[in-house]
Amino acid sequence: VTLNGWFYSLRSSGKIKFLLLRDGTGICQCVFIKNNCAKAFEKFSDLTQETTVRVSGIVKADKRSPGEFELSVSKLEILSKAYEYPITPKEHGVEFLMSHRHLWLRSKRQHAIIKIRARIVSAIREFYNNRGFVLVDAPIFTPNACEGTTELFKTQYFDTEAYLSQSGQLYMEAGAAAFGKVYCLGPTFRAEKSKTRRHLIEFWMCEPEVAFIDYLQNMDLAEEMIKYIISSVLSSNEKELETLERDTALLKSYLEAPFERITYHKACEILKQKVADFEPGGRFGANDETILGELFKKPVFIYEYPIEITPFYMKKDLDRGVSKNCDLIAPEGYGELLGGSQREDDLDVLLKSIDEHKLSRDDFAWYIDLRKYGSFVSSGFGLGVERTVAWICKLSHLRETIPFPRMYGRNYP
Repeated sequence: VTLNGWFYSLRSSGKIKFLLLRDGTGICQCVFIKNNCAKAFEKFSDLTQETTVRVSGIVKADKRSPGEFELSVSKLEILSKAYEYPITPKEHGVEFLMSHRHLWLRSKRQHAIIKIRARIVSAIREFYNNRGFVLVDAPIFTPNACEGTTELFKTQYFDTEAYLSQSGQLYMEAGAAAFGKVYCLGPTFRAEKSKTRRHLIEFWMCEPEVAFIDYLQNMDLAEEMIKYIISSVLSSNEKELETLERDTALLKSYLEAPFERITYHKACEILKQKVADFEPGGRFGANDETILGELFKKPVFIYEYPIEITPFYMKKDLDRGVSKNCDLIAPEGYGELLGGSQREDDLDVLLKSIDEHKLSRDDFAWYIDLRKYGSFVSSGFGLGVERTVAWICKLSHLRETIPFPRMYGRNYP
């Protein structure tokens, strides 16, 4: 066979040399025996890390080699000699690696992470496509914010202003009215001046929306999806998980039992016992989410947050003062994976909520139309792809979960 790829590393033992070839799909050990390939043997002095090569030879089984096969080489051709490669096996700082992200992606660890990310995205699409959902792509340019926030990227849109999308949710509600079950999967943007390990400026969201299901059924759908993703990665990415030294037994345990479900009120009671200065009534912080995730040792839904701290579009239980919503908290310190809710289907309540949030009815006129012309119960959620990748791969920072991360203070390369 003939393989094209890049020179990854080399070791020598007298008249035998072992070249590791990287071709994008994995790494192949190529064996050069001087007596069998004298001309190829002579070219080794010209090899530098990441030099592009073509090798030909006979495939042989070898359980000690990567992939349990090796190539007994008869011919080596240097296609393009690489300059001195800046990323070597020695230690490099994070800033250096981030500035060389275009090269860092070639490393074994980053290669494994991005392959798992690709599997997660494929699994999401499979999950919804196989269940009769219709893919409805949401726009990137939007005339207003989904939740009335100020963390928006404003841009000029010809003679008017537009914003980079924070969510495709409102458009998915329109899609659900047309198709019943829909989802979108694409980039979203938050202008947050935050440098925590849990934040990116540009990140990907999967947002399904389903007509005629309530917020409890919405949690059923979310749990089924998360378990499908985990199962898909376990069956397809064994080698990559091994490279990352991920505890697969722990991942498998999340498939075996139902996820825990507790109300916001119950979560506050737990946190008051665990955190001396905890004050109920607000959103949970990263430390709060970590405590809850560690307590249950598996993903936990927290549902029915107070009306006062939830967006205008969520269905409200006015008698109890709560919204019909939920967040899913991951164990192992990874915090919120997704958030969702049943949507407010009562036109009068929705209009009042828009006013209370000091939003413009004109800006949301098209969204209000969804309640005027055939209102219905619907629910949906938004899953953060990068947070899911971080959790499944057990990464300490989101910057490794996406090929070219955009963070506060960094948009290069």
